[in-house]
Amino acid sequence: MIDPVSGEHVNDRPRPGPSTTRLPLLLPGSLSDEQRAVYEAVTGGPRAAGRTPPFGLADDIGRLQGPFNAMLYSPAVGLPLQDLGAALRFRTGFTKREREIATLVVAAHARSDYEWYAHERIGRRHGLGDDEMDALREGRASMFADVRERVVYEAARQLAAEGDLADAVFTEAAATLGRAAVVELVALVGYYQALALQLRVFRVGVPEGEPTPEWPAEPAAGDGDV
Repeated sequence: MIDPVSGEHVNDRPRPGPSTTRLPLLLPGSLSDEQRAVYEAVTGGPRAAGRTPPFGLADDIGRLQGPFNAMLYSPAVGLPLQDLGAALRFRTGFTKREREIATLVVAAHARSDYEWYAHERIGRRHGLGDDEMDALREGRASMFADVRERVVYEAARQLAAEGDLADAVFTEAAATLGRAAVVELVALVGYYQALALQLRVFRVGVPEGEPTPEWPAEPAAGDGDV
């Protein structure tokens, strides 16, 4: 297939089996200079620093996975978008656990397979346990012992579900986390909602061989009616 940006072949070595993604994965050798800048920002930035990342940024022939492949198709949007993501992951005032609690709340609300796949692994690395993961995935109230974590959870849940914060939740979040952190939390929820939307629209699932998350059953129509 021909890359619409570079005009070069992008799938010279296709994966075995069916693929449902709407955006062919771009080979590193097919990238334009602008696309290369996005690629290097993702693979050479803080996401890849330190010990082995908890999930692969690229497959075994170098093609970016998850939301990052889509960023290559529009470098003018993709470069600042990936930088925003790096800022939200590595330059906010949240602890690593707090950040992953909020991100996993968004992933579960959107039922985003890839977003959950990636951030479950990050969350476990930073100490989130089985019971906490199960509660987050199933949308149950988590009994976090830390008051900041409970506030992050509740604020992220309300932002994801309602697109707003009630006065009481906002007041508690501002008092507990600080106003700057509330600004960061709103941006974080919006960013991961945008990624979840891209992943859904472009039909990006978990990497080959990885299990999909076990989402709870959707309520049947009419459940809860009086």
